[in-house]
Amino acid sequence: MRKRRELADRNSVHLRNHLKQHRARLDLTQEELAVRVGVRRQTILAIEKGHYAPSAVLALLLAKELGMSVDDLFELETREEGE
Repeated sequence: MRKRRELADRNSVHLRNHLKQHRARLDLTQEELAVRVGVRRQTILAIEKGHYAPSAVLALLLAKELGMSVDDLFELETREEGE
C-alpha cells in the first residue's frame, strides 16, 4: 500500500482530450457544439485547452454528439514529476 501511495505522490494524472480534432472533423464550431450539449462556448474552449475536466455527464454528452465513445474522446495521461 505504501508503494502505491508513493507512486501516486510522484505522478500527476492529466485528462487528455481529442475534442478539437473530432469537432473539426464534423465541421462544428465551438459554439455549435456548445449549444448541442447545453454549455457555453467558453466551456468547450476550456476543455479543448485542458483547463477544465468535464463532468461525467458532459463527457458522455460530448461523446454522443460526436458519435464516439468517451474512451475515444478522453484518456488519462500520467506524468512523473519533473516532466
